[in-house]
Amino acid sequence: MDFIHLSFWEKKWLTDEIDFLIVGAGIVGISCAFHLKKAHPKSKVLIIDKGALPFSATSKNAGFACFGSPSEILSDLKTSETSTVWSTLDKRWRGLKALENWLGKEAIDLQINGSWDLMNNTLKSAEIRDNLSNLNLEIEEITGVKNVYSEDKEAISQFGFQKLDSTFKNKLEGQIDTSSLNSVLHKKAAESNIHILRGVDVLSFQTNPDGVTIETNLGQLKCANLVFCTNGFSHSILPELNVQPARAQILITKPIEKLRIKGTFHFDEGYFYFRNFDNRLLIGGGRNHNFQQENTSEIALSDDIQNSIEQLLKTVILPDTFYEIDHRWAGIMGVGNEKNPIVKRINNRVCAGVRMGGMGVAIGTLIGKELAELHS
Repeated sequence: MDFIHLSFWEKKWLTDEIDFLIVGAGIVGISCAFHLKKAHPKSKVLIIDKGALPFSATSKNAGFACFGSPSEILSDLKTSETSTVWSTLDKRWRGLKALENWLGKEAIDLQINGSWDLMNNTLKSAEIRDNLSNLNLEIEEITGVKNVYSEDKEAISQFGFQKLDSTFKNKLEGQIDTSSLNSVLHKKAAESNIHILRGVDVLSFQTNPDGVTIETNLGQLKCANLVFCTNGFSHSILPELNVQPARAQILITKPIEKLRIKGTFHFDEGYFYFRNFDNRLLIGGGRNHNFQQENTSEIALSDDIQNSIEQLLKTVILPDTFYEIDHRWAGIMGVGNEKNPIVKRINNRVCAGVRMGGMGVAIGTLIGKELAELHS
């Protein structure tokens, strides 16, 4: 079936003779499209996205410009190859710099206010102290900055936290305005004559000698090259790749008078995270309380995770502060048995950049560029 009800003019403008079809309109997909158009200025580059409204983690995330807290790194070193842990952190650091250089610090409201790793376990605090020097040496090799991590004994009283043992600061991490990020990404696409069609869900694809045929919910599309940037939604169409969906749930308060918290914060090895947005408190995470339930691509809220988030908010973060919840939402990440992205060719006309592992803000720009380079 031909793609749904298009006029001759619309076919000519949008769907005829597509050189590069990108599936997924998040940061990876738009970055890939931008670099493809830059390398092949006469090509037709089209992005399709399954959501009628923005659907990707790029528009659902918490706006953390982070590359790794001490407890997260130590946890990763216990479960992954050492080289993989540090190469992924290096990619995150370089990716954040690439994002800033591409879109501009002011355009995405990038603020480097530092981050804090919050600990309520004396043994884990001691483990970080014992490893702080070695971690700093590794981080210095990547960032060129000495003593990125340090124990901050004043943060608990400074921010009004309770029930914590210690905190460790990362002086290089920051935060962005996710709405500004998405606005400027779409502006970049429009300026490069890259069009985005929404509400188009890929059902299957077949590679032919002269291109790729894609079956969608709206009919058939054809292109010379196909690129999947579907991250947490990849499993159904690319089951051979090790990517599983992982839901992240978030809430944000109404404005809080004289909010003391400023910066980004990690708790429970990064499974909980919170930050200020102006004078609001944004907090999310908690999927480690029910991994099986949260390994889903359903964008919905669950009472148990929301309750765990609110419990942390009430007892540790804002124990003596009145607040009201303004809004709640969920987004879908792509994870796997390794904490590093997949960038690979499926065949000579199809490639994929998926499994951002919750690191899309940090690495998405680089992954998009790497995908584009597969077609150089």
